[in-house]
Amino acid sequence: MAAHRKPGPRSAGGTTARTAAALALACAATATGLKGAAHAEPPPAPGQVKAKVDKLYQEAEVATEKYNGAREKARSARQRLHDLQDEAARGQDRLNSAREALGSVAAAQYRGGGLDPALQLLLSTDPDGYLDRAAVTERAGSRQHAAVGRVRTQLREIERLRGAARVELASLASRQAELERHRKTITGKLDAARDLWSRLTPGQRAALTDGTDRAARSSTGTRDGLAAPGSVTSQAPGPRAAEAVSYAYRKIGSPYVWGATGPDAFDCSGLVQAAYRSAGVSLPRTTYAQITTGRRVSRSELRPGDLVFFYSGISHVGIYVGDGRMIHAPNPSAPVRLDPVDRMPFAGATRVV
Repeated sequence: MAAHRKPGPRSAGGTTARTAAALALACAATATGLKGAAHAEPPPAPGQVKAKVDKLYQEAEVATEKYNGAREKARSARQRLHDLQDEAARGQDRLNSAREALGSVAAAQYRGGGLDPALQLLLSTDPDGYLDRAAVTERAGSRQHAAVGRVRTQLREIERLRGAARVELASLASRQAELERHRKTITGKLDAARDLWSRLTPGQRAALTDGTDRAARSSTGTRDGLAAPGSVTSQAPGPRAAEAVSYAYRKIGSPYVWGATGPDAFDCSGLVQAAYRSAGVSLPRTTYAQITTGRRVSRSELRPGDLVFFYSGISHVGIYVGDGRMIHAPNPSAPVRLDPVDRMPFAGATRVV
């Protein structure tokens, strides 16, 4: 007959412990969820997003102008380094030729120099001829001393050129590092702006940009380049300013690309530089330098072709075209277009020609 065993009693303590642990975890998860929900910030309103994006674009433009300035300095340093290296190479060729000439003279003296000059005179069968040759030799010796002096001067000059080239090389390396810093700042600001903008719905983005785009379209009737109205160019202070205005009109609709100077894409100072270059006028690359060209004019004196600058840091520029409007390259979110001058904080204006 099989034995029957009564199951042992379960551990009440183990069950209670497991239950308590499960309840504690559930409560903790619930509390964490409630805490997160209580402290979760609501998404920013579309207007706030646009304000942040505009600020990021403006900060990126400041960095862009610094990048443009550093690139110009790097280009100048690279050109100076190239010129110094060329000059040093030409000097080295001259030095090598002079050294070869001195070496030939030294070898000839070594082969022919045996007797003392006084003894050669005593033993000579033609004393008068010897004295004539000695005079020629003395003059040749003077020329040799002069040649040695020139070689020494050339050596010093080459060392000077090499030293200057080392300085320019260090300057170039510094400018390139500066360029990379500004490049990272620009891309960081633009990436942040794009990220913020992408959080809005298409409808929100359209609502925020429609007014600006509609104003730009109504000002020009198109998003593509067009001929400047004669009523605008006729008010320019001169033919070169009129040509710069005409160029700017033809570039309406061109994309904004930071660091670009045309002919198909521009940043703000690049557009201004290209417009006046088309009129035969050379302008500096950056807004900071462009505001120092020509003569300053007040806002009430503005005429088509004048350069208008914005923000306290002089980080944006456009070309005035009359009737309170300008053509400029705004930022990566908008192409070259017509806009009111009062769209941004006005900082000053100059008349180039």
